[in-house]
Amino acid sequence: MEFLPEEYTKHYIVEALFKLMNEYEYEKIAVTDIARKAGVGRATFYRYFKRKEDVIEYYFSRNTKEFVFEQRYIPRCREDHLRLVRNLFEKFRKNKECFKLIKRAHLEYLYLDFLNRSFSETFRQVYEKDDRYAPYLYAGMVFNISMLWLEHDCEGSLDDLAHTIIDAIYFEK
Repeated sequence: MEFLPEEYTKHYIVEALFKLMNEYEYEKIAVTDIARKAGVGRATFYRYFKRKEDVIEYYFSRNTKEFVFEQRYIPRCREDHLRLVRNLFEKFRKNKECFKLIKRAHLEYLYLDFLNRSFSETFRQVYEKDDRYAPYLYAGMVFNISMLWLEHDCEGSLDDLAHTIIDAIYFEK
């Protein structure tokens, strides 16, 4: 993924946090440690993020923008949705080490919160639905299946995962 010049610092901070999470318990990592590892000052960290959790939320946001850019279409049929969900889990698998660190730090709730916001926004923009519950149902399915899949080291068929989710939505077989 290409970055705009102002995104480089955020990228370095994200990378620094995950490197530190791989070495230390999340609770023991200070902002000073992150800034030092990223090669920036504390003030620079605070220019972009208010807290460590914001760094992880930015990580989700950055990856979502990349994922959405790669898709370039709005799913309209069952096959489109299968492809979209398969691609989503493929992206998750590519980032599984970061998700393992997030889970080890007991920060999965940030991922669920992010999915809830993303699905809600997508439903409003793309599907123009005023359904307040459906986005949370879909976010919950993706979250729970991805966390279980992560426990199994992301082994198994992407197609099976996609079918599990889409078959729960599309009732015609």
